[in-house]
Amino acid sequence: MDWRSVTFDWNRARAFLVTAEEGSFSAAARALGMTQPTLGRQVTALEEELGVLLFERVGRGLVLTNSGTRLMDHVRAMGEAAAAVSLAASGQAQQVEGLVAITASEIYASWLLPPVLKRLSTEAPGIRVEVVASNAIRDLKRREADIAIRNTRPDQADLIGKLIAEDCAGFFATRDYLDRAPAIRDKPDLARAKLIGFDENANFIAALNARDMPVTEDNFAVTGSTHPVHWEMLRAGLGVGVGPVGYARAFPELIRVLPEVTLDYPVWLVAHRELRTSPRVRMVWDLLAEMLPGQLRGA
Repeated sequence: MDWRSVTFDWNRARAFLVTAEEGSFSAAARALGMTQPTLGRQVTALEEELGVLLFERVGRGLVLTNSGTRLMDHVRAMGEAAAAVSLAASGQAQQVEGLVAITASEIYASWLLPPVLKRLSTEAPGIRVEVVASNAIRDLKRREADIAIRNTRPDQADLIGKLIAEDCAGFFATRDYLDRAPAIRDKPDLARAKLIGFDENANFIAALNARDMPVTEDNFAVTGSTHPVHWEMLRAGLGVGVGPVGYARAFPELIRVLPEVTLDYPVWLVAHRELRTSPRVRMVWDLLAEMLPGQLRGA
């Protein structure tokens, strides 16, 4: 090997790798046990040595440039080799640690994730988890999260997905509301009911109409901008609402309306291809894939 061809400092390459994996200078500095200014100087020095720009700032985070992305496979291999040397020298098993961000809908985040995180804290106490509860689809390519729980299949080339379960939603109401409202015995009867909606009802109405439920905007007496608000309006007896059948089991005051009618949808785990090879992301991914199907079934 011609060692003269290596024109950069390997420690600076490590600073670049950890910053890319952690998503910010501050997180990388904590991971490496150094100050943020020191880490920033190392990354800047590496950019000067290589003559390329490695990161762009997006909001408070960092996003790899095309040049940075091309270098990642090589630098990650260096990091894995360095870790293997350390393990061989010490005889210690690899410790899985670091931050993993999971994004899921508000209901899934509050319903499904706590039991997973409890088990994870026992099996991998070195992993720190950030839960991004949002009904909006987060951009995994921009590292807004490491793993997403979604109800649609990923269609971007750099993302990988795994179908782990099928979930279903149903219609629910309180006994108090049903005693006051016109009887709901068949799908057309929903046209006489008060429905609890979301802040964007157009797609919801179109989906119901396509399934022979002739509801209109006039049926929605109240709407909630978030799923928890929607659910509390439902529990207060303000009308008929929609939610996951499994989630509703925890609320005995709710009665299934039109139990033969279900709104089925898939549950996917999604991650960026690069992050899928990260040991800590892999551990969280595997645990989600193992536990979520049973939780959705109520097992």
